[in-house]
Amino acid sequence: MKKITLLIMLIALVSCKNETEDTGKLKIVATTSMITDIVKNIGGDFIELQGLMGAGVDPHLYKASEGDVAKLYNADIIFYNGLHLEGKLVEVFEKMEQTKTTIALGESLPKDQLIGSEYFASNYDPHVWFNIQFFKQFAMTVTEQLSKKDPVNSVNYIANEKAYLAKLDALETEVTATIATLPEEKRILVTAHDAFNYFGKSYGFNVVGLQGLSTATEAGVQDVQRLSDFIIENKVKAIFVESSVPRRTIEALQAAVLYKNHEVTIGGSLFSDALGNTGTEEGTYIGMFKSNVNTIVNALK
Repeated sequence: MKKITLLIMLIALVSCKNETEDTGKLKIVATTSMITDIVKNIGGDFIELQGLMGAGVDPHLYKASEGDVAKLYNADIIFYNGLHLEGKLVEVFEKMEQTKTTIALGESLPKDQLIGSEYFASNYDPHVWFNIQFFKQFAMTVTEQLSKKDPVNSVNYIANEKAYLAKLDALETEVTATIATLPEEKRILVTAHDAFNYFGKSYGFNVVGLQGLSTATEAGVQDVQRLSDFIIENKVKAIFVESSVPRRTIEALQAAVLYKNHEVTIGGSLFSDALGNTGTEEGTYIGMFKSNVNTIVNALK
């Protein structure tokens, strides 16, 4: 069934026609909202950009539609996270590598700096955007690829990159100062799935997810019981839902703690695998990161 579905998609890809007006600008497609945002910041008005995944979309489970295939077919460059984050799109991208410029941003990061996992298909945690230094490397790679494909506007891409890297520097300074107000013994982050390990490594949090690195598998009763015991033992004040994961998983964990005559609050919703709504501050990478840090610190104090 999987091969048949892929074959149908590829047939649609070959047969679809470009019905959009040719403006002469680079046509770019990005997968996750985080990658769409960074490409937007670097490319600016000099590219035509389409993102496949919007607010609240889980990239682990995302399947390409016929419309997505048409967008990918018409693109000059496809930017995606890689490291098997977009698990159900991997075969599509691998097929397109023969005729398209496909850039897996996460694959270019130094492997010795990635967090390994024996339980994940790529053997690396794919949630690399929660390390701001890695996101800066994403910006550099995007600039390099846009400049290579469109050398006429290279000076503009480089200028945009410089401005955006300065904003990321300011972001890191701000969130570091905010996190410093939270005592180290309170830096225990319990979330719906293991999306925040890079964040935890950068800022000294013990991160525990109810589900694993991918949301493709659901948490079982034993996972809930194990984590509820951990919360009680470590006197965790608050746990967090995620915008791209069903709320019921964390509510079940809260209920398990309550059943054992202890209380834990739901400290708020974190943006994990997707940004917030377009047009809001949380709809940008920088706004998302600030929102997460403020939510975590305020709930755990």
